Amino acid sequence: MKTIVKYFLLLILALLLISCAGGSKTEKKEKAVSIEEHFQLAYQAAERGNLEEAVTEYEKVLKLDSKHAKAHLNLGIVYGRQGKWKKEISEYEKAIRINPQFAEAHFNLGVAHQERGNLKEAMVQYQEALQIHPRYVEAHNNLGILYFRKGMLDEALAEYQKTVEIKPDYAKGYYNMGSVYREKKNLEEAIASFQKALDIHPKFAEAHYSLAVAYYEKKEFNLAIEHCNQAEKLGISVDSKFLDRLKPYR
Repeated sequence: MKTIVKYFLLLILALLLISCAGGSKTEKKEKAVSIEEHFQLAYQAAERGNLEEAVTEYEKVLKLDSKHAKAHLNLGIVYGRQGKWKKEISEYEKAIRINPQFAEAHFNLGVAHQERGNLKEAMVQYQEALQIHPRYVEAHNNLGILYFRKGMLDEALAEYQKTVEIKPDYAKGYYNMGSVYREKKNLEEAIASFQKALDIHPKFAEAHYSLAVAYYEKKEFNLAIEHCNQAEKLGISVDSKFLDRLKPYR
């Protein structure tokens, strides 16, 4: 009898241990599902433009997993859309502390600093992103923009050229190359670059406008008028002084 009782006690203990172990695994699984569910709800809310809901859901993700670098990044993006730039920068920095090799977080931190006028720090972050991910097209492009603003035209051109080497259908890269060539007074190359941007993206309004100016400088007034008209149709507000200069040729 004692043997039977002892057997049943051992059996109950074994079942309890199995139940506890199973519960632990189930809880971990449910937690993982819950994190992903909240992350997806946050992402979808941001896509719909419901930014407050997105913040709430990303905060739920981070309550469950404070080291979720992607949630910190996305929360930063949402804060940026809300105009809360200090919180935006803070979230990007948290993402980088969790994962220093997170190129996208470095890039977004660069954009945030650039928008605040902190160009030196923006440049550092774009360069960090490119150290991690050398084929990061937008990082090359934005670094080129900073070089261009500093008057470092050769460096800017080199960055823009990298964008189209990596992504041959990158219209913005060709457009920015055209801007450098025009600044260098190389109208032929500028026109070719702006036209290449339009070949890729025919409704690129800024490229039409820049072509209009380049053709005017080249004294090809009919083409200048044609591209000026296209730019206006696409919503560009053309400088009234430029329109006055075109009037005699219409």
